[in-house]
Amino acid sequence: MSDAIWMALALLLVLEGLMPALNPGGWRRMFEQLLQLSDHQIRTFGLASMVLGLLLLWWLQGG
Repeated sequence: MSDAIWMALALLLVLEGLMPALNPGGWRRMFEQLLQLSDHQIRTFGLASMVLGLLLLWWLQGG
């Protein structure tokens, strides 16, 4: 894999770790609320996140 992919993965792990490290109670409440969502709502959020990420990557590459 390219170094850029490994750097992106490392940055993802840092960002994912911020919330539980800085505010574990808020992180727990957020997951309790996520458990209340339907599969359709979670899937829609996941797909929207992927599309936004792909658009951001495309834009960063110079469109």
